[in-house]
Amino acid sequence: MSGTSSAIRVVHVGKFYPPVSGGMERVLESLCEGAGPQVDSRVIVCNTRRTTVREEVRGVHVTRLGVLGAAGSVPLAPSLAGEMGRARGDLMMIHEPNPWALLSLTVARVTLPLAVWFHSEVVRPPLQYKLFYHPLARRAYERARRIVVSSPLLGEEAAALGPHRERVRVIPFGIDLSRWDATPAVRARASAIRAGMGARPLILFAGRMVPYKGVGVLLRAMVGLDASAVLVGDGPSRAAWTTLAEELQLTDRVRFAGEVPHEELAALYHACDIFVLPSVTRAEAFGYVQLEAMACRKPVVSTRLSSGVPWVNRHGETGLTVPPGNADALHRTLAELSGDEALRARLGGAGRRRVETEFTMEIMRSAAAAVYREAADA
Repeated sequence: MSGTSSAIRVVHVGKFYPPVSGGMERVLESLCEGAGPQVDSRVIVCNTRRTTVREEVRGVHVTRLGVLGAAGSVPLAPSLAGEMGRARGDLMMIHEPNPWALLSLTVARVTLPLAVWFHSEVVRPPLQYKLFYHPLARRAYERARRIVVSSPLLGEEAAALGPHRERVRVIPFGIDLSRWDATPAVRARASAIRAGMGARPLILFAGRMVPYKGVGVLLRAMVGLDASAVLVGDGPSRAAWTTLAEELQLTDRVRFAGEVPHEELAALYHACDIFVLPSVTRAEAFGYVQLEAMACRKPVVSTRLSSGVPWVNRHGETGLTVPPGNADALHRTLAELSGDEALRARLGGAGRRRVETEFTMEIMRSAAAAVYREAADA
C-alpha cells in the first residue's frame, strides 16, 4: 500500500449493521457511509434471520449472514468463518466485542492483514471470561497490527490491551452535526413535547434498556426531584424498570417512550433541559449519545467510570459527573442543574463547541483512513 493514492479496501466484520440498533452498529455505519475516495468499505455481519442477504445500503456493500439462533446475546452464523476466509481486500477490521467473529477467526483461513476496533470491554463472570472469551481475544489481539479505541482512557484502562499498548491507536467517534439541527419541524415538535410534559424541568435518557445502563439508579434519583423524565429505548430490562417506576410512584413524571424514529429523538434532545447517562459499568466505553446531546447544546450528567465516558463529558466544562450507582449523588446533581438555567446554558454551549472541534464525522473518518493504511503497511 505504501506510496499509493488508491482507495484502501477494508473488510469490516461486525456483529450487526443498521437498521439493527446499537452503539457499535452506529459507529460501523458512520465509518462506512460517505468515507470518500480514500476508503472502499465492505461489511460482513450477522442477519437477524436464517437467510443470508447481500445488499447495497446507501452505497455500502453489506453481507448479512443467516443465523441458526443465538447463545445469549451471541448470534450463531455458521458461514462466517468461510466468508472471512474468502474476503478480499487490503485489511480486515474486526469490531469487538464479537465472540462469534473471534471464534470464526480461529478456524478461518484469513489471509488479509488484521486490525481490531476495541469498542468496549467484555463484562462477564470472571470464570466465563477466563475460560472462553479471553483465549479467543488474546489470539486476535496478538495477531492484530493495530488496535483502535475511542478514547485515551479506554486504551489505558482496558486490561486486555495491556500487552499491546504500542499498537493501540485512539480514534474518537464522530457525529454528523447536521442531523441534530433545530429545524422548524424539530422546534415545533420539541415545543409540543414540553407542553405535554408540564412545567417541570425535563430530563432525557436514551439507550438500550440493559442492566449496565443504570436506569434503575436514575429512577431512584428521580424520587423527590421536581422534574420529569423521558426514557428512550428498549431492551430486556425495560419491564423491570417500568415496574420499579410504578413501585416508586413515578408514573406521573416518568415516561418510557420505547424506540423512536430519528426525528422524534432530535426533538426530545432539543426539548429536554438535561441529558443523563447513568451507566454503572465499563461496558459503557464512550457514551455516543453524549455527543448527540452536546450537539443539541444540552448539559450532560454522566458517571465517573474508568472508561471514555467522563473523557467525553468533562466535569464542570460540558456537564457534570457523579459516582456510578450512587442515586443520592445523581439526585443532588440533577437538582442543582434543574435549578440553574445559566449553568445549563454554559455547559451546553461548551459541549457544542467540543463536538465541533473534536468529534465530527470528518475527523473520525480521516483518522480511521490513516490507521487503516498504517495497519495495512505494517
